[in-house]
Amino acid sequence: MNSGDTAWVLVCAALVMLMTPGLALFYGGMVRSRGVLNMLMMSLASLGVVGVLWVLYGYSAAFGSDLGGVGLLGSPLEFFGLSRLVGAEDMSDTIPTFAFVAFQAMFAILTVALISGAVADRARFGPWVLFAGLWATLVYFPVAHWVFAFDETSASGEITAVGGWIANRVAAIDFAGGTAVHINAGAAALALVFVLGPRTGWPRGTGKPHNLPLVVLGAGLLWFGWFGFNAGSALTAGTTAAVVFVNTLVGASAAMLAWMLVERIRHGKPTTLGAVSGIVAGLVAITPACSAVTPLGAIAIGAVAGAGCALAVELKYRLRFDDSLDVVGVHLVGGLIGTLLVGFFASESTPAGVAGLFYGGGVDQLWRQAVGAVAVFAYSLVLSWVIAWVLQKTIGFRLDERDEYVGIDETEHAEAGYHFGDAGSTLRKSAAGERGSVEELEGSVR
Repeated sequence: MNSGDTAWVLVCAALVMLMTPGLALFYGGMVRSRGVLNMLMMSLASLGVVGVLWVLYGYSAAFGSDLGGVGLLGSPLEFFGLSRLVGAEDMSDTIPTFAFVAFQAMFAILTVALISGAVADRARFGPWVLFAGLWATLVYFPVAHWVFAFDETSASGEITAVGGWIANRVAAIDFAGGTAVHINAGAAALALVFVLGPRTGWPRGTGKPHNLPLVVLGAGLLWFGWFGFNAGSALTAGTTAAVVFVNTLVGASAAMLAWMLVERIRHGKPTTLGAVSGIVAGLVAITPACSAVTPLGAIAIGAVAGAGCALAVELKYRLRFDDSLDVVGVHLVGGLIGTLLVGFFASESTPAGVAGLFYGGGVDQLWRQAVGAVAVFAYSLVLSWVIAWVLQKTIGFRLDERDEYVGIDETEHAEAGYHFGDAGSTLRKSAAGERGSVEELEGSVR
């Protein structure tokens, strides 16, 4: 056991947890003022639902003993409630198992929350909570097993416990979740968009972001937490974590510049929303690659992702699908870019120790990356569509047109994020009171 490694992983788990409230603010500022609370609530609900399911059976399904030895799913009941893991000595020889449990729980929570931005302003809250639980169970937990569960081997090299098929049989590199988190969430977002349809009046009648400072604050928290997301995945406070940290920084930096450049060329001016969207696109793309590329490779991946995602978000208008907050354009496209570019920019000098096409490795790693990306995309898209379609046909997932017009905060939560009218009324009453007091005083003087 290593106290430094344990402290590092626990701190990183807390940083990743902060990303979900950060995402709530990021999404909340991007919608209209009468939908801000619903966006906050969708992220908060993910914390509640997935947090409980992870303890009950989620961790076991993702990291328990493989059922059938084929790398598809861990045993959901092996560590049910985590009781058997209390007092377990170690994970990866240096940290307690519970530290790993906590760290991976935050990944599961954030992945579910990411999906919500695609259906802003039109998904009923109750069905969303049910969707979050079903999707985590049927999609995220199995995919996490595919990507994050590695074979356990004896000292002689014999496999003693089978892990996920993408991580071990395909040997695709996904250091911190380009497939399991971003492609997975992006494909689910696309499925929900297909099932629920566009917002009423889209694209002309849906408004602009109501609070860009809130969006910038959310993006800052995401970037801050992302260092824990990526560097924490090293599970040790050492060289790998340091390399990943730097790559995470420059990948996001390059993507922000690239996104703003595209805006400048295409629309004449760079925007604040574009800058923060570029940051997130770069973070998404560097996530699977951060242990496999040099800082120059990270800059290249970030630049491609920033420009590529900036162009991709405009496709929704041509293809006529209402991805409200560009989850598909940023997370799906950014995840695909980062995952595939590992096959080009991976360098043997990095902690991953694999060479991509540009470093003499041929297409060997590229096809592995492609198989992992396509498999997760297809599985998530189909299962997410089925879950959403069943909910829509049974209990109704889509908000009705009248409630959408009134505002989802009012109809789903009986609250409002801002009380401009009350504030104005209070000021008017105060002013009237002051005028009355002055008139009374003048009368008494006369």
